[in-house]
Amino acid sequence: MNLYAQLTAAGAPDAPFLETPDGRVVRYGDLGAETGRLAKALAACGVKPGDRVLAQVEKSPTALLLYLAALRAGAVWLPLNTGYTREEAAYFVGDAEPALIVCDPAARAAYAAMAGSARVETLDAEGQGSLAELAAAQRSAFDTVPAAPDDLAAILYTSGTTGRSKGAMLSHGNLASNAATLAEAWRFTAADVLIHALPIFHVHGLFVATNVVMAAGAAMIFLPRFDPGEVIGLMGRASVLMGVPTFYTRLLDHAGLTREAAAGMRLFVSGSAPLLAETHRTFETRTGHAILERYGMTETGMNTSNPHDGERRPGTVGPPLPGVAVRIADPATGRPLPQGEIGMIEVKGRNVFKGYWRMPEKTAEAFRADGFFVTGDLGLIDADGYVSIVGRGKDLIISGGLNVYPKEVESVIDALPGVVESAVVGAPHPDFGEAVVAVVVRADPALDEAGVLAGLVDRLARFKQPKRVLFVESLPRNTMGKVQKADLREEVEGLFRPR
Repeated sequence: MNLYAQLTAAGAPDAPFLETPDGRVVRYGDLGAETGRLAKALAACGVKPGDRVLAQVEKSPTALLLYLAALRAGAVWLPLNTGYTREEAAYFVGDAEPALIVCDPAARAAYAAMAGSARVETLDAEGQGSLAELAAAQRSAFDTVPAAPDDLAAILYTSGTTGRSKGAMLSHGNLASNAATLAEAWRFTAADVLIHALPIFHVHGLFVATNVVMAAGAAMIFLPRFDPGEVIGLMGRASVLMGVPTFYTRLLDHAGLTREAAAGMRLFVSGSAPLLAETHRTFETRTGHAILERYGMTETGMNTSNPHDGERRPGTVGPPLPGVAVRIADPATGRPLPQGEIGMIEVKGRNVFKGYWRMPEKTAEAFRADGFFVTGDLGLIDADGYVSIVGRGKDLIISGGLNVYPKEVESVIDALPGVVESAVVGAPHPDFGEAVVAVVVRADPALDEAGVLAGLVDRLARFKQPKRVLFVESLPRNTMGKVQKADLREEVEGLFRPR
């Protein structure tokens, strides 16, 4: 069954699905007509089942409805981070070969120059643009395209350590199974109201927050961005908040976060980056709520979760979710390790993706012979089955819930005039979880931190740009010439520590 049909099955026609701060309400009964017009607009643009629809647009109700319309049309939804530069976006366009590109009106000319045979339409932060105009002229009736569980529903790009991004192919079955599992595990019902303050271009805001709400027939208050004061003010009307660790540190910095303000809330969920145990404990002391931390990936959706009913242990991501097998293996051999030993986290289940778009070799490398997916994360499972993540095997930096791969940043820095070489590492940061730090060897002594950062403005998305640039005479290396990033991480560990 098409994921759209599965997600909309639980919502009562008169029940609100989405409301915005300015008073717009979209009810479940409205979804058929709203997405029908958009699906017809996609067809009018030449989109056929299996075609990719690439969207780099600001968060809006119309953008979310476009995702659902793409599902109805049998298309493959491909959302891009709004922070990506035109240079970065050009790679995705070339690799995915979309039939349609939807972008902000200000970016139309740039996308038209790289679009090839793709059609380009626009959608702004208010949900207005050429695509919205085209949809408004369509009839609302639309026959949802049938889809098998293995049919492709979305491609989300995840950067590779070589700098070349990989498109994770997610099926209707992957997304449907994970939504149903999470709705049950987190005890979602039609009475729930989620404060939705996440972006909708990645797994957390789109496939976890939105799909879980729909799977339960629940509602959400749809915010364009996270504002701690606004979120606290909405807690009296809501029951659930999903966020990245940065949300919770900023809420704790706000005087309005009190036990009374959070009294009506049922659940606080954190993911996309490690939540500090200190943040977990402080939040519980302040509000009376223990944050539920879980673990997932672009390629798999959610794999583990601290329990809704039971102990939520700070510093862990909980046991495996129902239907998901998790094991710890020797990174080199794949041999399963005994309980309590640290090794590579590997997972298997209906939630695990189909593979990487047009990269059969990378896909083969990512799976063991028995079907387990190699996550690249190092962890252990304790005697009670709780999973703890202790590190990442590929130097991945997670800053503010977004993945940053050092090699990509290093390649851009190394190309700057006056730079000999660079190494990029993550440093603990009280707000972002980790901050990107560049350690640079320079040939030009006049090159300073401001000069490096200025050279990256138009080359890298803001979240990938270093928070600090440090200069050294040489990078630490072992006898084989490999840069010792562990040494660099030790050097920068206290860089953002409050003084």
